[in-house]
Amino acid sequence: MFRSVFDGFETFLFVPNETSKSGTHIHDSIDSKRIMSVVIIALVPALLFGMYNIGYQHFLAIGTQAGFWEMFVFGLLAVLPKILVSYIVGLGIEFIIAQWKGEEIHEGFLVSGILISMVVPVDCPLWILAVATAFSVIFAKEVFGGTGMNVFNIALVARAFLFFAYPTQMSGDTVWVKTDSILGIGSGQLVDTYTGATALGQAATASGDVVITNILGQPLSICDMVTGLMSGSIGETSVIAILLGAALLLITGIASWKIMCSVFVGGAFMGLIFNTFGSETNTMAQLPWFVHLILGGFCFGAVFMATDPVTAARTETGKYIYGFLIGVTAIVIRVLNPGYPEGMMLAILLMNIFAPLIDYYVVQSNIDRRMKRVKTTSNL
Repeated sequence: MFRSVFDGFETFLFVPNETSKSGTHIHDSIDSKRIMSVVIIALVPALLFGMYNIGYQHFLAIGTQAGFWEMFVFGLLAVLPKILVSYIVGLGIEFIIAQWKGEEIHEGFLVSGILISMVVPVDCPLWILAVATAFSVIFAKEVFGGTGMNVFNIALVARAFLFFAYPTQMSGDTVWVKTDSILGIGSGQLVDTYTGATALGQAATASGDVVITNILGQPLSICDMVTGLMSGSIGETSVIAILLGAALLLITGIASWKIMCSVFVGGAFMGLIFNTFGSETNTMAQLPWFVHLILGGFCFGAVFMATDPVTAARTETGKYIYGFLIGVTAIVIRVLNPGYPEGMMLAILLMNIFAPLIDYYVVQSNIDRRMKRVKTTSNL
């Protein structure tokens, strides 16, 4: 009766023995579940640092000294419920649909589930997260046919749903730092100089020269930005932790270096354009191009979102074009739309739409060149 559920657990815990042993099939030692597992391992550094940073920002906001483990446990208790809600809701829907259809359970949500919990503010209510997860799984994945058939990145659809359906829970100065205590840990009053605005939020609303500060109003250095000790979504603040995950994805060949690198090239290119021609009238354009690359969700999106093999371009030339356009579009949205200073989410979702079109013209261009070569040879 519950064959789909049994099959899902069996193939996750053990190597399947119902595989082809001979013939023309190409055999490999890794399947999609193992690929998803490697991606989750790559996300661990950003997740662990995000937990520590949540505790760090909390104790900084209440002006209380705390040790490393107290900060980390505070962040763990804040993030763990979000991970559980995301997986329980998302996997629950997938189990139900697979059982209803009599099909095997798709494993794509193993990554999407943890990504959803990492791209939201720490103060996002659990019931809102559950609604967004259910929406993304049903309307951005299952209606298209399940894993491998979706047009849009599942985690980004959940974040977009949250942003447009519950904007007060995804923006402003109060949602990025958890200021209340958890199980008696971290109780205290906020310091007088507290401000919870993100770095990009400060740049978008600044007048005159842009000075990015922490939640106490103290200026942030480039080292602070790269390390990630600042307010933001749970998993996106630390460039170092994200690059550790990127290294694993590139070494294992799971993510495309062409997409990853071209996103940064596109962002740097557009940042330089705005630095040259638009910095006099726009405060976001004043940010140096390299600062754009290390703030907000740019690094996280380039490494873990843009490289999604299902929704990204698949031709080798198309990967360069796809990544470059994501980087360019993200910076354009940041600079020209002060109401949404992030930009990376909308840029990736927009390019998800155009990825098949990019692949089509790349393939068609190859066909046209070959046809011309054939005609030239026949004429000779």
